[in-house]
Amino acid sequence: MSDNNTFQLNSLVDPHEIHLIVLTGMSGGGKTVALRALEDLEFYCVDNLPSVLLPQLVDAATSGDRRGRPRRIAVGVDVRNRGTDFTHMPTVLSGLAAAGVQVHLIFLDCRDEVLIKRYSETRRRHPLAIRGVSLADAIVEERKLLRPLMAIAEKVIDSSELNVHQLRRLVATGYAQATEGLTLMFQSFAFRRGLPLDADFVFDARCLPNPHWQAHLRPLSGKDAAVREFLDAEPLVGEYFTDTARWLDAWLPRFEQDDRSYVTISIGCTGGRHRSVYLVEKLAAHYRDHREGVLTFHRELE
Repeated sequence: MSDNNTFQLNSLVDPHEIHLIVLTGMSGGGKTVALRALEDLEFYCVDNLPSVLLPQLVDAATSGDRRGRPRRIAVGVDVRNRGTDFTHMPTVLSGLAAAGVQVHLIFLDCRDEVLIKRYSETRRRHPLAIRGVSLADAIVEERKLLRPLMAIAEKVIDSSELNVHQLRRLVATGYAQATEGLTLMFQSFAFRRGLPLDADFVFDARCLPNPHWQAHLRPLSGKDAAVREFLDAEPLVGEYFTDTARWLDAWLPRFEQDDRSYVTISIGCTGGRHRSVYLVEKLAAHYRDHREGVLTFHRELE
């Protein structure tokens, strides 16, 4: 990971421009996870698209946008594409950039031994692992094929030491600047496992009635209907939610005025499964009604 896992794109200064992010890299390096993170940020995402079709995709995805919303597209490219795609890609991207599109090529890398371990654990088949070719040889061949794209990549992310959730959050944080206004990340956590290091605000929900003490609710989470119904029926929970939303409504605009692009709101309870998860989901739903770029992350569930 370059820059000590710091992943910010200072070039994304105008969210009203057309942004095209091309995700490529080693199979098993996390491209699908990164693409889903961008989809959460309301990018229009397409996987495994031939490079020659990129201009048509940009034109189709951005034409007729009468709402004035940012135009954001993310495309996945890997060795499933035809071999000529890798040689044509630089020319296609240069042409789009010349036409005014903000183009960003991101390469997801990973150490060979980690890739081999991931394939062994998931029992997936490498796209190049045809009969008679070992997994190690397929990885070597893939690196050769992708070398032209890695050479021109704006960012190279090494996912070797990242789990899927860390990678998802890293990509989401890096591209928050391409969204309209402030991007919010609501995350739940358990106090007994420590505070999240990336939290901007921390709210403590341990004072609320705990579904854990209800035997039939204990194995469930705050996403389950039975837990939601239990907490919905508690007046103290409703008061807590209202006060928290009122506080955020009052102060989040101050961060937007200060040109902040990303804020993480962390809500904790004892086990990080019931009260905090419930509140994160409810707050996220509340803010999705009137803003873009609202994400959720449940540390103890995921």
